[in-house]
Amino acid sequence: MPQLDFSVFPSQLFWLIVSFFLMLFIMSKFIIPKTSEMINLRKDKINGDLEKASEIKIKVEETLDKYNKSLQDANNRASLSLQKTKDELEDMINCKHSDLMFRLQSEIETGEEKIALSKDKALENIEDLSVELSIQILNKLGFSGVKPKDARAVIKNLKKEL
Repeated sequence: MPQLDFSVFPSQLFWLIVSFFLMLFIMSKFIIPKTSEMINLRKDKINGDLEKASEIKIKVEETLDKYNKSLQDANNRASLSLQKTKDELEDMINCKHSDLMFRLQSEIETGEEKIALSKDKALENIEDLSVELSIQILNKLGFSGVKPKDARAVIKNLKKEL
């Protein structure tokens, strides 16, 4: 094999070293700076994006806190409004209830008075009707000449006994 020929080793070694250093020089002067520049640009862009993200996160948290505070304030105002409305309705209901009870009591009293008057009138009518009825009955039984005064006196005596 020609690669293993020791007579060409120094020549191969020389060109290996020359090629290595030439490649090293080209890499260090052209390729590595461009690559490190790209890496630095990417790092800068990533760091900038991370800073923007943290700023946005802070703004979002502040906005969320403001939203939660506004929501809590709105809930508190709604609760106060509901409580106020509830109290007003209870006061209105109590007022209407007392007005209704007053009107019902007055109507009950008026009704009781009317009933008492009707009862008295009916009792008077019953007494008159009883007198007339008793005279008619006595006339049919053959006792004529009974006067209404006498019949009324008898009915009053019976009424007192009952």
